[in-house]
Amino acid sequence: MNKVRKVPMRKCVGCNEQKSKKELIRVLKTPEDRILMDATGRQNGRGAYLCRNPQCLAKARKNKGLERSLQIQIPAEVYEQLDEELRTLDE
Repeated sequence: MNKVRKVPMRKCVGCNEQKSKKELIRVLKTPEDRILMDATGRQNGRGAYLCRNPQCLAKARKNKGLERSLQIQIPAEVYEQLDEELRTLDE
């Protein structure tokens, strides 16, 4: 008998769609209160997930989804940095 593995699902804080964990990017708040993208998905800290779509980051910024999930105020320059990193991942 083959055992069926459960696929971990996460919700995008921008579009609120459930997707598999591998399809999403983890945004991380480190213990030092730095906000960064976690490419490995294994770094220590509080995480929130976003689609690889720049529109989802814009939606998360508008509805403050990242701020709610990470429980911290996020300055505009951090959003710009995340947007730039997201665009380089797509290329």
